[in-house]
Formats: sequence, C-alpha cells, structure tokens
Amino acid sequence: MSGSPRSSGVARSLEHHIAQQPSTGVPLPWRSVDGSPVTASVLFRNIEGRAVNRVVFNKVAWRPALDTAGVPRGRENGMHALMLSPASVLLDAGESIKALSEYLGHHDPGFTLRTYTYLMPSSEKRTREAVSRAFGDGPKSDDGPTTAQGA
Repeated sequence: MSGSPRSSGVARSLEHHIAQQPSTGVPLPWRSVDGSPVTASVLFRNIEGRAVNRVVFNKVAWRPALDTAGVPRGRENGMHALMLSPASVLLDAGESIKALSEYLGHHDPGFTLRTYTYLMPSSEKRTREAVSRAFGDGPKSDDGPTTAQGA
C-alpha cells in the first residue's frame, strides 16, 4: 500500500529485510502504452534475484502452502484475498474510505468505496454502541419526558 502509515513492527521488519536484501531495479515496459520504459524499485525478489512473478509464486509457493495448511483453493483464498488483506484490516479497524483510498493510491475515494464496500464491517453494533455512549444507560434524573406526564 503506497503511502500508508506503517506500524513500528512493520517498519522494523522492512528495515531488516532491506538490510538483508536491498531493493533492486526491474525494468518495466512502460507507464503508458506509448510511454518510455521505466525502472521500478522492487523489495521482494525470487531466488534468481528477479521480480517475483505472480503466476510462478502461485504455483511454487502460495498453492502448496494452502494445500499444506488444508485450506481449499479458490478465489476466496487466492492471491486476490492476499491483496485485500491490508484493506480489510484497516476497514475493520474503522479507517475512513478517504484515508484508505490515499493509502492504496486510488485517485477517487468513490472507486475505493465501490471496490471494497463488501469488506466493511456491519455498522449495526457500532451504531448501538455509539448511541449507548451518547445516552448512557438511560436518564440519570427525573428530568425528561416521563417527568412532564406527572406534572
């Protein structure tokens, strides 16, 4: 996730990884169809030192890990789910769509909302808790609607 704030634990893990395996440049064909080739900095490489290929990673690492763990294969447990993990963790913690959109590098929070809305936790419990915090357990005095009836 580009531009997202990192926890101290994640920052330490990345620093350790970078100390062991510094980033390397990987040429990409273009940023746009008619654009010039660009080189991207890559932190995670395969055993040959090249950028990790999604298809090879799926075949050699991800699917065997699912099989070993007894997790069924399928879209809900595939690379797509792995990609969604950071977004779902942040949404579950109550992060705003606007902030998530910025972290993911989306230019439109509406796109982020349309794409990730199904990952958002149910708001019913949060709503009840918010109302309970605002009103507490009920009136603390005899002041209120029932007091007027006795007048």
